[in-house]
Amino acid sequence: MNIQFKKGALELCVLALLNKQDRYGYELVQKISDQIAISEGSVYPLLRRLKKEEYFTTYLQESQEGPSRKYYRLTDKGQDHLNELMEEWKHFSDGVNYILKEGVSDE
Repeated sequence: MNIQFKKGALELCVLALLNKQDRYGYELVQKISDQIAISEGSVYPLLRRLKKEEYFTTYLQESQEGPSRKYYRLTDKGQDHLNELMEEWKHFSDGVNYILKEGVSDE
């Protein structure tokens, strides 16, 4: 898949996954990788930036499978940003789908 498509959608995917529950970094990578081919290295810089922008907070939690894990929790500011991105995504994807339909229509 085109790398620019992925970059644009990755932030939205991360925020959407954190909307329902707190998650740790590797878990986010795995959930996204199940649907979109991404590298682990593309998610962690994004997580650092989004934390710096105060879209989520972090906390450590003990793990039974090794060292403590850093979990990410969406903030109210992050929820607002997610809502904005979802609206932008809907508008953008509707426009693209309309153009694709026009461009490949048999009519």
